[in-house]
Amino acid sequence: MSRRCELTGKAVQSGNKVSHSNRKTRTRFLPNLVQVTLISDTLERAVRLRISAAALRSVEHRGGLDDFLAKANVSDLSDTAVALKREIAKKRAEAQAKAA
Repeated sequence: MSRRCELTGKAVQSGNKVSHSNRKTRTRFLPNLVQVTLISDTLERAVRLRISAAALRSVEHRGGLDDFLAKANVSDLSDTAVALKREIAKKRAEAQAKAA
């Protein structure tokens, strides 16, 4: 399993740790990934995703998983998130067609 956020695409970064004596040591900076269960209001079901803590805050800020995915760029999303985005968009379109 890759160390990449499924919603934002945040991944492992590499760089130098610099000591007080200014020695440089190569290191990996890992994203803070958490396994969460988010609820989709449109699909009326729970979805398990492995996302970063920052992405979790962004999802809450944007008003939930459905609104976050509606505004998200497809290039950042994982394959499961892209499929979920399409499913939500399809369901919303059906609901709008019924209402009209």
